[in-house]
Amino acid sequence: RRASYAPFRMRLGIRSIRALSSSVVTPSHSPPPPPMAAGARPPPERQWKVPGAPDTDEWAASFSRATVDLAKMDVHSISYQESAERLRTLLKTGLLRHTDLTAHPERFFLAHRLLARHAPQLGPGFWVRFTVHYNLCAGTVLGLGSAEQVAMLDDWQERGLLGCFSLTEKLAGVSSGLVVNTQAHYDAHTDSFTLNSPDRGAFKNWISQGLVADRTVVVADLFVAGKSHGPHAFVMALRDAGEPAAGVLLEDMGRKTVGNDLDNAAIGFDHVVLPRSALLNRFADVVDGEYVQKVKGMPAFQMIGQRLFTGRVAVAQAALEFRRGLFESTKAYADTKRCWAPSGKPVLSDIPQLKAIFAENERKLAPLDAFVARCEAQLNDTLRADALPELSLVEAIAVAKVKAVEESIEITHRLQNEVGSYALMVGSGFEQKDFLTMCKFAEGDSRVLMQKMARDRLRLFEKKQASTDSAAWDAETKQCAALSADLAAMVTKSGADRQQAWDEKWEDVYALAETIMRNKMESFMTETMRNE
Repeated sequence: RRASYAPFRMRLGIRSIRALSSSVVTPSHSPPPPPMAAGARPPPERQWKVPGAPDTDEWAASFSRATVDLAKMDVHSISYQESAERLRTLLKTGLLRHTDLTAHPERFFLAHRLLARHAPQLGPGFWVRFTVHYNLCAGTVLGLGSAEQVAMLDDWQERGLLGCFSLTEKLAGVSSGLVVNTQAHYDAHTDSFTLNSPDRGAFKNWISQGLVADRTVVVADLFVAGKSHGPHAFVMALRDAGEPAAGVLLEDMGRKTVGNDLDNAAIGFDHVVLPRSALLNRFADVVDGEYVQKVKGMPAFQMIGQRLFTGRVAVAQAALEFRRGLFESTKAYADTKRCWAPSGKPVLSDIPQLKAIFAENERKLAPLDAFVARCEAQLNDTLRADALPELSLVEAIAVAKVKAVEESIEITHRLQNEVGSYALMVGSGFEQKDFLTMCKFAEGDSRVLMQKMARDRLRLFEKKQASTDSAAWDAETKQCAALSADLAAMVTKSGADRQQAWDEKWEDVYALAETIMRNKMESFMTETMRNE
């Protein structure tokens, strides 16, 4: 069963894999960082402009006004229930409709960017809560549901009902691919499904918003007449009158380093009976007791993965916004922090290494901003057309996610270690830096995506390029040739299998992925600009 959808797991990038201090003396105790109202200083106009997108200035102003109170949240003391109520209130404003993901996708992404500007003060909690509801839960209903199922999203909005997305499991996490052990068995006599976790390993795990959500989309292996049809999505009420629905088992995942205003749950299902209408049935259904695939060549589990693409763009943009905000506030502090010197009155930002890192950040942000914006613009067109993204766009989105996140992690870490004791202060934003760690493994871990890039490229080389004239090879192809030869030699000489050899050459694998990403950014920008 799993082998049948392994190629799609490969395409999504969710297959499993084995495998200087300051030269100027400053006071030992720096003053606390200046108070910052998140969102009070609007980001530069260029950040909100996506090629080909409708004007969103008026909508952005309305959304910012509706979320201004987020800056007042004390994430160190607020409960996850209070945080959830804030999202319910925002949801009921109707500013961002569930259907905007396809009708006005530029608003969907802009909302994520605006909320990410609060992240240096608030951490990841509210941002994750928001994207889980709008992208993963409601977005899956929108993408996989029938017209009647999509229509119920309006009721969710009016009533402020929150949703979560029950995919990952204790023994099938974010690196395992689209593999689920939760089962949904169809009963022809009652025309219903029985949803069950056969063991604790099948409990849904790390489900954000799982302790407070009213609704959930559950991904389970669908069985009809005893035959497995792979992962399918079901929408169900997770709570009834404020209490867990019958047969639903909820467990708190415990405290985290950041984001404790967000609840994360383990969820088990003990023979929960669902009506047939719970199956999101735009692409597959059970009719007269038989499984029916409605769209030829379009298995339902393929469409489940579509939310990864919108999620990866949103995560890439969030990482860039967190980084931008952290650098802005740190530079504002460094520009006013006086330092002792034998002569003159220098400020902290005059220190050479700090001046250099501020300039480096600006230099590196510009091309990444442009690249991610291009990815969004292309994906927006696909969403409006209700179409699947082309392979070139899927690859570009994966690159955008990895580069935006990994570069942000690296450069903010260096900033933290250059700016001095300011980085230790609560309110500086550095205490929320694990926001970027969340970005790293959300919607496809960076390492998993890079492994996939290298594997796919090496397969292409070995299938179509290995026998061609090496004099015409570019640097990327030469890297493929060298890695391919090394792998073959290791298998021949030591008797290692291909996977063992691959693991031994992990540094070369990631070096190849870096080359692929660099080239993809350049070619994608050139191609999309030519097509304008």
